[in-house]
Amino acid sequence: IDGYQQDRAARAVGQAESRLAEMKDAILRAGDRKLEARVEKFQTTARTMFRTVEDDPRDLVAAKKYLTVYMTGARDATVKFADHYAQTRDAAARADYEALLTDLETTFAQKTTAFLSNNRTDLDVEIGVLRDRLKLEN
Repeated sequence: IDGYQQDRAARAVGQAESRLAEMKDAILRAGDRKLEARVEKFQTTARTMFRTVEDDPRDLVAAKKYLTVYMTGARDATVKFADHYAQTRDAAARADYEALLTDLETTFAQKTTAFLSNNRTDLDVEIGVLRDRLKLEN
């Protein structure tokens, strides 16, 4: 894996980490410890994806949508929700926001698993090719 790809992945992950920090700052304004914990749970799932992309930047193209579009949307939704909830304590908005976090968490976890399984596919192909070459040599 070349340095250029690693730099691109590091920049994308850095931006995504900034979105997570902004989410945390925003949810603190809601003044609800359970929501803070819920956002932290999503952050853990998102960071697992981030580390996967950093470890294998070949997945960056596929992950870019998650690191940019979805993380920006999650941040924006959190900011709007926190401001609304801090003023209204709207239970329906809270339920919708928690459902969004669940959907994001599930999707990020599934995509991370897909990245990891793709790594295994690449490994299996490499092993198969090398074994076939060894058989031809013998």
